[in-house]
Amino acid sequence: MDLKLKPFDFAQAVAKAGLSQDGMPLSRAKAANSVEKGSFQSAMSSALKSVSDSQLETQRLQKELQLDNPSVSLEDTMVAMQKSQLGFQATLSVRNRLVQAYTDIMNMQV
Repeated sequence: MDLKLKPFDFAQAVAKAGLSQDGMPLSRAKAANSVEKGSFQSAMSSALKSVSDSQLETQRLQKELQLDNPSVSLEDTMVAMQKSQLGFQATLSVRNRLVQAYTDIMNMQV
């Protein structure tokens, strides 16, 4: 039986272990980079999309209720309306605070 040892390839071993060259897990390194690049933008866009989806669902329920669809109840429609109204008011509040913070920063003396 002839055994030959191959030289140790550190880069290959790290790649097989799912680590980057500095020893960090690849999934965590990718997630950290994506969080740094646009976490505020992605959070805002997902929040706005959620509010928009809620309003669209409310509009759909209102139309179905007006058309006398027996599967849509008045209670479900009213609850959906309140949810979308609360989401919209929260969005307006966040927008107003962001505009106020921007105005405060722009008015600062440098």
